[in-house]
Amino acid sequence: HASSVVALLEGIGSGAVSNPVMDVTHSEVAIIIGANPAVNHPVAATWIKNAVKTGTKLILMDPRRSDLSRLAHRHLQFKPDTDVALLNAMMHVIVHENLVDEEFIEKRTENYAALKANVQGYSPEKMASICGIDAETIRYTARLYANSKASIILWGMGVSQHVHGTDNARCLIALSLM
Repeated sequence: HASSVVALLEGIGSGAVSNPVMDVTHSEVAIIIGANPAVNHPVAATWIKNAVKTGTKLILMDPRRSDLSRLAHRHLQFKPDTDVALLNAMMHVIVHENLVDEEFIEKRTENYAALKANVQGYSPEKMASICGIDAETIRYTARLYANSKASIILWGMGVSQHVHGTDNARCLIALSLM
């Protein structure tokens, strides 16, 4: 997870994960990207499955179709190597529709104006053909995530062991802070 550690140190000042997997049980929306917990983390998968049974909406983002996809509220089966395009398109929606907590952003983050300017070029319409997910699904997913009272993102080696691993993690950190 070296690329994740770099992005985490850069983005939040610590290379450690911020939540235990069991926190998925307290979430309204859970995004899983770059991970296959049913195979690699059966205990984590059990927490996720139990959360889904009690109402958590699972958004699975992965080019592969895994066991958890049958429990997912949405499975965004994007084209390989297009994680950054998809995640930036989601952030574009959140920024463009003003779904961020402005007070939180002002008090607890830095360089939001630069991020806001960057994601303007990543509209869902532009990114749909790149990542293979239609614009309306990207918009729906971004809105669902941003409007939830408690969202969580779980990522694994499919995000970090990647040519764009650090950028993938940077996007996920920014999305979390939004």
